[in-house]
Amino acid sequence: MFDTILVPTDGSDVATAAADAAITLADRFDATLHVIHVLEPFELPPDVVDEGAGALAHSGEAAIADVVETATAAGVETTSTVIDTSGQIHENIIAYAGKHDVDCIVMGTYGRTGLDRFVLGSVAEQTLRESPIPVLTVHEETKIGAFDSVLVPTDGSDSSRVAADDAIEFALSTGAALHIVHVVDVGVVPDGVNVGQVMAALEDAGEQAIDDVISAAQNAGVSTIEASLMTGRPHRAITDYAADNEVACIVMGTHGRTGIDRYLLGSVTERVVRLSEVPVLTVKGEDSE
Repeated sequence: MFDTILVPTDGSDVATAAADAAITLADRFDATLHVIHVLEPFELPPDVVDEGAGALAHSGEAAIADVVETATAAGVETTSTVIDTSGQIHENIIAYAGKHDVDCIVMGTYGRTGLDRFVLGSVAEQTLRESPIPVLTVHEETKIGAFDSVLVPTDGSDSSRVAADDAIEFALSTGAALHIVHVVDVGVVPDGVNVGQVMAALEDAGEQAIDDVISAAQNAGVSTIEASLMTGRPHRAITDYAADNEVACIVMGTHGRTGIDRYLLGSVTERVVRLSEVPVLTVKGEDSE
């Protein structure tokens, strides 16, 4: 599934957590790991620009070296570079990924760089929104397991079906158990309607969305499948399920729709990324534009 994995690093604790996840993932898929540091655009007086850039480049090289050392010890093949081209950091990350046929980008959702400002927080969000390839995000406190179970929420949209396809492939490639959930969001029920009828219709649609993923997983040969229909706030229900069932990874589409033609898995995915205690793999859905 993944032959080439990319992890940007700035040497922060959360970047180190992302590197640990990337190394674990690369080891699981026998993938090559690309480790990069992107120099941040910064403003310095002309007489100290070269000195400042040199110091940041040296810091980036040290951060890269730490990741490469850990990866090598784990038996993971690596390649690395410091990127100093112009442009936004996330644009450089995505461009590098495209140039080197990267299958997955692994990033920390927060991080700091030389001038003591947040970088990998905003950069991760921008990368999530614009990357055409899957992005795996982690927090500093994210639990990195053996990727032996994967959770995919579904709402029946094209985007969630793309995520389900990736989750199924992930489960097949790793032998992981596949967990499928649909969360009926009571917040989409408008005032002045028959709540019982609307809820019944939403539950029926949820059951159908789950059944579709189960059928696809069974046809693909996934050996262990668990499915649940839940009610509540989607992002909370998803993260609680992952914690309660010791799920190793969540796979979600970047956009999706729920019962009454309202965006769900776009905003929900962002909230899950922020709250999840396990890595979240986001994939670009066909209806993401």
